[in-house]
Amino acid sequence: MSQFLAMGGYAAYVWPAYAVFFLVLLADFISPMLRRRRNLRELRARLARQTARQQRTASPAVNP
Repeated sequence: MSQFLAMGGYAAYVWPAYAVFFLVLLADFISPMLRRRRNLRELRARLARQTARQQRTASPAVNP
């Protein structure tokens, strides 16, 4: 087992390469979820501003 973990003397290069690979894989998996949450939050805020703007402009015309 120790020979496997030592990787024939190349463990200092191999294991960090695996670690970087898995970190990039994890970031690639999580990034779209975070981006989706941010986009939904921005769209909700934009819709709320648009609705508020429409209500402000429609209110004076309804009650002359």
